[in-house]
Amino acid sequence: MTGLRMPAEWVEHERTMIAWPVRADLWGSELAAAKLTHANVVGAVARFEPVTVVANVGAGREAAEACGTGHTHAVDVIEEPIDDSWLRDSGPIVVRDASGERIAVDFRFNGWGGKYQPFDKDDAIGARLSERLGIPCHDVSMVLEGGAITVDGAGTLVTTEQCLLHPTRNPSLDRAEIEATLCEWLGAERVVWLASGLVEDRDTDGHVDNLCAFIAPGVALTQGTADATNPNAPILADNRARLVAAGIETVSVDVLPYDTIGGRTVVVPPLNLSFVNGGVIVPVADNDSDSADASVARIGPRGRRRRHPLRHPADPGVASTRCGSCGREIHRSRQHGSSRRHAHHFASGSCNSNGTPIPTPTAPRSRKARGSPRPRERGSSA
Repeated sequence: MTGLRMPAEWVEHERTMIAWPVRADLWGSELAAAKLTHANVVGAVARFEPVTVVANVGAGREAAEACGTGHTHAVDVIEEPIDDSWLRDSGPIVVRDASGERIAVDFRFNGWGGKYQPFDKDDAIGARLSERLGIPCHDVSMVLEGGAITVDGAGTLVTTEQCLLHPTRNPSLDRAEIEATLCEWLGAERVVWLASGLVEDRDTDGHVDNLCAFIAPGVALTQGTADATNPNAPILADNRARLVAAGIETVSVDVLPYDTIGGRTVVVPPLNLSFVNGGVIVPVADNDSDSADASVARIGPRGRRRRHPLRHPADPGVASTRCGSCGREIHRSRQHGSSRRHAHHFASGSCNSNGTPIPTPTAPRSRKARGSPRPRERGSSA
């Protein structure tokens, strides 16, 4: 199919969709804490835009009561069969066709390479949500999680070899065939491949949304670390070098804090942020206010930080904001990252001192990067 365009994540969108925690066998004793975390995320996002919470069948009342009322923007709760609460990865990607109409692209979802089963309900949620939203849906047979890609709205898509070439995703497809599918259905003009994700990323096999976030056409925030002894340091340096070689202007966020949850150490990459209309939600470590200040200042230098204490169950890996949500022009709120059970704060560096929203992250004034393609709108939206 030709003429489809996936918008950049900062493009204004209709709402954020967030999945409600459901997997007691995975969350274990932390399920209640996970639900509190998600409710806090809903409240943070609803300061900027409407939110739709997708709860499992029978859990709608619980989700509605937990999320509460009195938000700046509407918070709606719907019930749909789901297996897990990582809608950014399992939900549809909403793009625009040549006439500007919205089209939902429904890639296959296989539980991050079969790690978490069952996943059949989550594999079907893209089509179900598209139908509920009244958006025509096209099924694509390739496995792809939303957190595995990021686009700049001008023709560039960034992903990782570790994830998209992983044998548990699409073993019958080679790199060229995967690129062709991304170009056909998401409108990419070129695909930039990073090598791998964070060392701690055991769940997603190197999702790029822990590593890179475009903030303007040809301009990306990149995850870095000021600690040369951190095992992620050479990985992050290589990722940035690949982006620069591709003509992408980079703004390094050299803050990579860690937190301890349930006796386990997890990394909290601030690049696992979530764009909302007029703002950005940034994950920061509970126990490191200096890193929180530094990361929020780097990402949204004019912002006034507002903290929302959020707790996630402990599992080795990465703490993040994104995986649980689905955002692109219907914005799938992202409660995710490399590991899905964790604890952290969300900081929104997106309000002036008087409380009015400010623009999403500022970047160096965009000069056209060498080798970048002709600007062209892209995204997914609702």
